[in-house]
This record gives sequence, structure tokens and C-alpha cells, in this order.
Amino acid sequence: TAGSCRRRRLAPLNEDNGRFLLLAALIAAYLSAGATVFSALESPSEAAAQLRWNRTLHNFSRIFNISLPELRAFLRSYEAAMAAGIRVDALRPRWDFTGAFYFVGTVVSTIGFGMTTPATVAGKIFLIIYGLFGCAGTILFFNLFLERIISLLAFIMKACHERQLRRSGLLPPNFRRGPAMSGVGSLVGWKPSVYHVLLILGIFAITLSCCASAMYTAVEGWNYIDSLYYCFVTFSTIGFGDLVSSQNAAYQNQGLYRFGNFMFILMGVCCIYSLFNVISIVIKQVLNWVLKKFECRCCPKCHKSSARLGRRNAITPGARLRRHNISMDADGQYDSDTEGRRLSGEMISMRELTASNKVSLALLQKQLSETANGYPRNVCINTRQNGFSSGVGALAIMNNRLAETSDSR
Repeated sequence: TAGSCRRRRLAPLNEDNGRFLLLAALIAAYLSAGATVFSALESPSEAAAQLRWNRTLHNFSRIFNISLPELRAFLRSYEAAMAAGIRVDALRPRWDFTGAFYFVGTVVSTIGFGMTTPATVAGKIFLIIYGLFGCAGTILFFNLFLERIISLLAFIMKACHERQLRRSGLLPPNFRRGPAMSGVGSLVGWKPSVYHVLLILGIFAITLSCCASAMYTAVEGWNYIDSLYYCFVTFSTIGFGDLVSSQNAAYQNQGLYRFGNFMFILMGVCCIYSLFNVISIVIKQVLNWVLKKFECRCCPKCHKSSARLGRRNAITPGARLRRHNISMDADGQYDSDTEGRRLSGEMISMRELTASNKVSLALLQKQLSETANGYPRNVCINTRQNGFSSGVGALAIMNNRLAETSDSR
């Protein structure tokens, strides 16, 4: 009944809580699956290495007539030296200015290789204070980078979108964007597809990783797979520390290599951070799709209302031209900070949406109808009264900049 549907909406397990619990369950399953795979892959190798080491240790003790306790004590001293940064081969100084700069860069970016750690009490206390503000400022920098890269991609994609509309005859050839439509204001009437942004960022991240891997292979002497592995571990701020670049005492063209290493890490971390946030939007859409499968479908009134909505949004002959005229008149009447497609006021062609967004016909009908008709400005004002109504952080940036996120609201 309709009453049961209303009670279901008012229940503590609303859409946001359901999405959170579903994501937590999926993450737990994902972690369990990953642990199972890595255990199956790495456990035999670890057992074999341990067996070889025990055999080598006993053979060394027997050949050189050294007791095992004395040999183990020597190896513990060697492990302590390695933890302090001492190696058999000559390495760069860990705490000169360039080494310390490399260290603080890995701290504020949360990479944390672990090859250099403060040994004094004063250094550890200073690291806590330094990392508190440094990590917060770097996360803010990543968010601002995300906002600007999305704005740049939106400007370029909007120009391509308008060019395509002119070629298809859906936009007047003499239509020009005014000064108010330049820069970030070009997002007023149209928002880019999250899938297009995901594709562009993915291609850029892959290209950047391949170029950086080629540099590390040539300079560090790693094989290409290890270089790719290092790029992902570093750019994603995982930072295991099993491979660390720019650690030898001297390199050919050392200054140029250190500068290139810094730029690759900076651009890689910013790009992968942006890519992760776009992927998180896609994951959120998948969660919304899964939650819709569990919605109440036993109420006949809900089905009737859904059917009426589908008929109201159905596309009829000539509707696209009428909606085009309406959208051209109403383009400047909507606020650019509102979320989703339904407040954009931009005419979108059926052919382009089908080719780019790959959504169902029902969603396309709803999108075309709401895009053409729009909503009054007071709706935009009401949604902006609460500073946290549209979320905070990177997810809010993506919701405000991309098109496909309105369905999650």
C-alpha cells in the first residue's frame, strides 16, 4: 500500500544508509577476495624462500664454524642498520636537504615509502605536527586540482559538443558564446559525461605511467614491469617502499633526473587522485542501481505512477525541435551550481546521448524532458541554503561538475 511505502521511506535504513551498508559489505567481500588471491599467489613463494634461507644459514654456520646464535645476532645488527638507511652499496645521504625534501614530499602526499624515518624524539614529535597541516593542505590541493581539471575538460568537451550540434543542424550556425559563457561559465548549459571524463583521465594516467616507467627503466635499471608497479604504488600513494626511485649516490644528469622524478610523481598523484574520484562516482551509480533492485515493487500505485511518468516523458514527433526552442530561450535562466542534468537547461540530442552515455531509453526520455523544460530558479536557491546539502570534498566537486550524478540524489 501507499502507507507502507511511506513508512519504508521514513525508516532508518534510507537510501544513503543503504548505500553505505551495501558499500561496506562489498568492500569487505573485496578485501576477502583480495586476501584469498594474494595468499594463494604469494604464500608458496614465501615458504620456499624461507626454506632456502634456513638451508643457507645452516650451511654457512657449518662451513665457517660459526654458531647459529652468533650468526643470528649479527644478522639482527644488519637488519637494524638497514632500517637506519645503511646499505652495502653507496647511497645518497638520507638527511641532506634534497633527501629531507624528498622525505617531506612523501609525508604530505601520504605516500610514505618508509625508507627514511626520523630517529630522534624531537623529529618524531615535529613529524606529527608537520604532517597534520601538511597532509590537510595537500588534500586541499588535490581537490582544487580535481576541480580545475574537470573545468578544463568540461570547457573542451562543451566546445566539441557545440561543434557536433552545429554539424547535425541542431544549433544555429551563427550561435556564439558571449563573455558570460566563457571560462567556468561555460558549464551553465551543459555538463560533461562522467564516462567521458573517466576515459580521458584513464588515458592520461596510462600515458603518464608509461612515460615515467620508461624513464625509471633507463635510469634505475629496473625492468619495465617493476617500473609500472612502482608508478602505480607511488601515484596511488600506497607507497610500499620495496622500490624507491632516486636513491643511488650518483646518476647521469642527476639534477635533470631528480626534477623529472619530482614532476612525474606530482602529476601522477594528482591524476590518479582525480581518476579515483571519478571511479568512485561510477561505483556510487552501480550501488544506486543495485539499491533500486531492492525497492518496493509490490505496490500497484507505484507501478501506475511509474507508467504514467514514462508516458509523460515519451518522445513524440516534433518534440525535439520544440524542446530545442525552449532550451535556447531558457538557457540563461538556470543557475550553474545546481546538480544534475535536470537543471541544466541545455538541449541534448537523442543520438548523442545514446552513443555516449549508454543508458536505457526510459532514462533518456526522462532526461530529454527534464532538460528541455528545466526547473524554476527558486529550486536552485533552496538547494543552496544548506552548505552541506550537496556534500563536501571531492565527491561534491564531481556531483556539481558532471552530468550522470543527479540520478543518485
